[in-house]
Amino acid sequence: MRMVTYVARRLLLVVPTILGVITITFALFQALPIYNQLASHYGNPPRNHPCAFQGSCQCIDDNHLSVHGNSCTCYGSNVTVTPTTMCTDALYRVYIHKLGLDQPVWTQWAVFTYHAFTLQWGTIENNSNVAITYSWLKNVPVTTAIGWMLPYTLELAALSLFFILIVAIPVGNLAAVNRNRPIDQIARVVSFSGFAVPAFLLGSLAMTGLILLLLPSTGFNVHTPWCRIGEPLPNEFTGSWPLASKTFGEDCYTGLSPRDLALNSGYPMWLTGGYASHPTGFPTLDAVLNGQPWLGVDTLVRMMLPALVIAFGSIASILRFVRNSMLEVMNLDFVRTARAKGVPERVVTKRHAGRNSLNVTITVLGLTFAFFIGGFPVIEEVFGLFGIGRMLAIAVVQPLSFAVIFGSTILFTYIVIAANLIVDVLYAYLDPRVRLG
Repeated sequence: MRMVTYVARRLLLVVPTILGVITITFALFQALPIYNQLASHYGNPPRNHPCAFQGSCQCIDDNHLSVHGNSCTCYGSNVTVTPTTMCTDALYRVYIHKLGLDQPVWTQWAVFTYHAFTLQWGTIENNSNVAITYSWLKNVPVTTAIGWMLPYTLELAALSLFFILIVAIPVGNLAAVNRNRPIDQIARVVSFSGFAVPAFLLGSLAMTGLILLLLPSTGFNVHTPWCRIGEPLPNEFTGSWPLASKTFGEDCYTGLSPRDLALNSGYPMWLTGGYASHPTGFPTLDAVLNGQPWLGVDTLVRMMLPALVIAFGSIASILRFVRNSMLEVMNLDFVRTARAKGVPERVVTKRHAGRNSLNVTITVLGLTFAFFIGGFPVIEEVFGLFGIGRMLAIAVVQPLSFAVIFGSTILFTYIVIAANLIVDVLYAYLDPRVRLG
């Protein structure tokens, strides 16, 4: 019963957290000039509207010389006015009304919040940088675009989390057991370097170093079982899929007919446009289901390096906490008692100290999840991978895609909150004292 009460209390705290994120995002949107939103939706202002998506501006001198003492004209209007007259841009009024930007700020916040909770995250603006980069996403609902891109990010996240768990926890425990020995010194170096090296720099250096290392043995053009015509070595570590071309009868997707290649821009028919995977949406799984397991291997190879780069920063922080937690537990009375009874050190480390140090480890996993998620926009952009992260990185470049920024921010908020909620429940399950707090 106490567990149920604890979970219910944690769920109630989720609502103000989400509202806080929504309010901060809304405030940032409000701080930007309205011009940015209008340009994203409608493109640059027409030439015959010199107010350039501003509510009003000074009239234009008919002679284009000096407005002093002469008459001038408000473009879009047949009325001739004095030089001191402020012209009102009718097009501006129409556009801001369509977007609801002429409503009181509290009304806009209420609509913004309602859309966040009901998954009405808008459509990708036709003139935004996302639509320019990904032409197939023009005027597509953000939820649909996220449905296409999210599986790529989830696969990358799962692989990164796998690396974190198999490295941070065992190495942290070993460093604590072998305090001040070589393994402990190595763990400290890894921990400090993980905080010191930015993810984008580590990713670029790792990719460059790996290419230079393999270049003498593979040559610049690499031939694989699924790409017999070969592709450049740098492409083996960038992009979510091999290069595609409609020129060759047999391309990087072995066995495909020229007709199928031509119909789908050089990609298999189950990979619509080279990005939307079918039937599950998860590229690695779909490659296997569609009878091309080598392509599944290829996607894993392409994700390996970025997953390691993403995991490196999280490993650095988690490893320190695991080590310190293990050291603290190993100095407790029950551990010393187990040793005094003659219990083997391996059993003491694994069953007694290891299990009791998991509480702090699980908590730290939840705390570092936001940092973990925050690395995806940078890493996916550096390695040219499809995913929510890269779409968000493109969306924050002018002209902005407000819908993508809004939807991605809310999605990441939901994911982080869900992860922390799971961690809190697990912590309460492992340590009953938390439920009583």
